Amino acid sequence: MAGQYPFRPRPQAQGNNQQQQQNGNQQQRDPRGRRPQQENPNRINDEITAPTVRVVGENVEPNLVLPIKEALRLADEMELDLIEISPKAEPPVCRIADYQKFLYQQKRKAKEIKAKQVKVVIKEIRFGPQTDDHDYNFKLKHAENFLKEGAKVKAYVFFRGRSIVFKEQGEILLLRFANDLEELARVELMPKLDGKKMNMILAPKSKK
Repeated sequence: MAGQYPFRPRPQAQGNNQQQQQNGNQQQRDPRGRRPQQENPNRINDEITAPTVRVVGENVEPNLVLPIKEALRLADEMELDLIEISPKAEPPVCRIADYQKFLYQQKRKAKEIKAKQVKVVIKEIRFGPQTDDHDYNFKLKHAENFLKEGAKVKAYVFFRGRSIVFKEQGEILLLRFANDLEELARVELMPKLDGKKMNMILAPKSKK
């Protein structure tokens, strides 16, 4: 911030039509070549309108509240920007930092948070109301693997045609399934009939 422009200047109106035509398709940039003001997600430097601000940042004493002119002068002495980070606070909070570095760190934090967000995966296991033991054990093994991978399991019994008369048998099958998986899963939705399907949802138990 040292030199000819201690603070970020606002765009000035062009003086003649010829100059306007030459610059009409170009974005207004400050003398330091930083981002156009209209793209800034934060108010910075002389864009900050609060008369008094709370200043934070490296090498800034705690709980420092200053008139805006003094805060701008402090940022100028450190050759950094004054960035409004909490405009609704009383007084607004401003950080002294290099604005481009600040934007880069904010984007990196956002990416890290997004990467840590767990996507819920639901795997389906289908049974018939009269599933035999061989088929049952085969599907039980699949469910175990899904749960160990962190996925939820939606187990359901499909009643085809008149097999709906076996709905109690289907409920018993699903409860047996939940019981056999109790070490890995908790029941999130108990067996519930929905049309021709009886659904049950199992969620993996959190690891201690």
